[in-house]
Amino acid sequence: MSRSPLTTVLAEAAAAGRAVAAFNVIQLEHAEAYAAAAERVNLPVVMQISENCVRYHGSLAPIAAATLAIADACSQPVVVHLDHAEDVALVEEAVRLGMTSVMFDGSTLADDENRSVTRHVVELCRTAGVSVEAELGEVGGKDGVHAPGVRTDPADAARFVADTGVDALAVAVGSSHAMTDRTAELDTDLIAALHDSVPVPLVLHGSSGVPDDGLVAAVRAGMTKVNIATHLNQVFTRALTARLEAAPTVDTRKYLGAARDAVTDEAARLMQLLALR
Repeated sequence: MSRSPLTTVLAEAAAAGRAVAAFNVIQLEHAEAYAAAAERVNLPVVMQISENCVRYHGSLAPIAAATLAIADACSQPVVVHLDHAEDVALVEEAVRLGMTSVMFDGSTLADDENRSVTRHVVELCRTAGVSVEAELGEVGGKDGVHAPGVRTDPADAARFVADTGVDALAVAVGSSHAMTDRTAELDTDLIAALHDSVPVPLVLHGSSGVPDDGLVAAVRAGMTKVNIATHLNQVFTRALTARLEAAPTVDTRKYLGAARDAVTDEAARLMQLLALR
């Protein structure tokens, strides 16, 4: 078990008609929580380190090394994934460090350039056995795949996969990043059409804004990887704040531990939800 490629984990999920949860790592406590949740519910998990997280820490290597160590100690399959990387050099570093998956985000590039650079990323990752996720983007625009109102065209999505060789594709079906309320309405008919047209697993970004029943409907319609970050950050922050208000302390283990426990519980619940249990 432990460290696993994204392609293997997604193929098994697709065959079983379920989805895999992908959660963002920011602090060490996040990775510990996701590993504990995966072991609790006996399901694989994707631990994601975003390019924004790398900027926050100042470099990729320390947070990647810690996350990889936690993944290797976990009894369930863990994908350690570089998320929303716009810098090809960062992708190359992730491969060198032993991360098992990358998401190259060329969605703000011109369409031809996005396809060309994504194909290059696929070629460099494939030799190392590293999976590649990508975003199609908004053809003719610069706002990216998750700008308000953007929807992915199934025929163009299929062409993008053929042009680039990616292993998974993030598509726009009604969600948006960084939503703090769960009110997004997904286009499940479009998800089904994309699932029928695109030969690789579909990825839902911005899932924090989608209510539970919407997530379940998305999985049943054909989503195989579901990214959730902001929602778990809210859980983390609420638990940390509540612990400090209830018993003020300067011992960071007390309130970070409370936050970690809360995230473990919610991550486990979401993993089971996406597995349609």
